[in-house]
Amino acid sequence: MSRTSVRVAGVEMPGGRAAEAARTVCAEYADEALYHHSMRSYVFGAAYAEERQLAFDAELFYVSAVLHDLALTPPFDSHALPFEEAGGHLARVFTAGLGWDAARRDRAAEIIVLHMRDDVSAEQDVESHLLQIGTTADVSGGGLGAFDPEFRAELLHHHPRAGFGAAFVALFRDQAARKPACVAATLVAGGWPERVAANPLEQG
Repeated sequence: MSRTSVRVAGVEMPGGRAAEAARTVCAEYADEALYHHSMRSYVFGAAYAEERQLAFDAELFYVSAVLHDLALTPPFDSHALPFEEAGGHLARVFTAGLGWDAARRDRAAEIIVLHMRDDVSAEQDVESHLLQIGTTADVSGGGLGAFDPEFRAELLHHHPRAGFGAAFVALFRDQAARKPACVAATLVAGGWPERVAANPLEQG
């Protein structure tokens, strides 16, 4: 049975079979910090879209946001692929089980892969853009000024940090050490850990 409609910081969280299944899988495989990050990433992105009247596929974006970091967890970590590419494959397998057609499964994978790039505009691919916006705000505080402090406080009330920043940096350092050609390695080498530590969301 699907849960009743839930709003977080004014953003309606999608229900239905796909959303509930994605949330269940994330809750089972991600630790507390990574789970709440996935939820905040959706809320940041959806709030950004609503403020700018950007039309987006809420179910597709939610499923992609909720699954986007699961390849950082031991059961889904790839010894060879960057985590975002492994996460895209995970999303394709997961959504096949939901009966999504190939094109929609490909979109879920694409959104997860492209969220690590900052050059995808809303006009090109709105869901990928929103996941990049949401994850950047939550991880390093990039673009955080676009979100009202009251919205941020309410979001953190529903989905607390739980030591997220330091734990996430450790995950990226591990990826960088084992996969030196990946985007995570470039970020780690470029001062990104310091930006994560300085994120105002980490100071509350």
